Amino acid sequence: MANRFRGFLPVVVDVETGGFNCRTDALLEIAAVLVEIDEGGDMIRGETIRYHVKPFEGANIEEASIAVNGIDPHHPLRPAIEERDALQRTFREVRRANKANRCSRAVLVGHNAHFDLGFINEAIARTAIKRSPFHPFSCFDTATLCGVAYGQTVLARAAIAAGFGWDETQAHSASYDAEITADLFCDVVNRYRDIFEASLRSAPPQP
Repeated sequence: MANRFRGFLPVVVDVETGGFNCRTDALLEIAAVLVEIDEGGDMIRGETIRYHVKPFEGANIEEASIAVNGIDPHHPLRPAIEERDALQRTFREVRRANKANRCSRAVLVGHNAHFDLGFINEAIARTAIKRSPFHPFSCFDTATLCGVAYGQTVLARAAIAAGFGWDETQAHSASYDAEITADLFCDVVNRYRDIFEASLRSAPPQP
């Protein structure tokens, strides 16, 4: 894994939120999907880490966003935890995967990845977490990758084009969207495996 992405570990992330403004709107769900390389050398989806998140104090929640993701942030049976706790638990598993794969840092993979990275970075600043396992600005965007590989940039359409299907009843939950995104990312990487391996064979020796 370390050799495939120059020492970076791709981790697929999806967040569900109370709006589009990462500075003012609530972070409501976070899911992170680890990826692995199987015995045949193909990239596959691994473990999913997911948490419901309590809105931070004073967070804005737009009714239009709640209508889409179906989250009731204040439901008494919602198993939500504090934002800082959710981030720390997620980061702990990402660091463990970094170490296991001998990678120097994780890089966030997401569908329209800067949206997810923006909310993660704002939550880090808001909760005064001093060390993140993720690169602060670099990311892999599957909307772009899917546009190249399948001619589709919308997550649902890309999933259908790739042959994974799409379950509308599960869509817009962080875990489902992150897992579909991980499947797409792995599929694109595997499609370009021959090109990557040929580039290694033709590369000049390092000084």
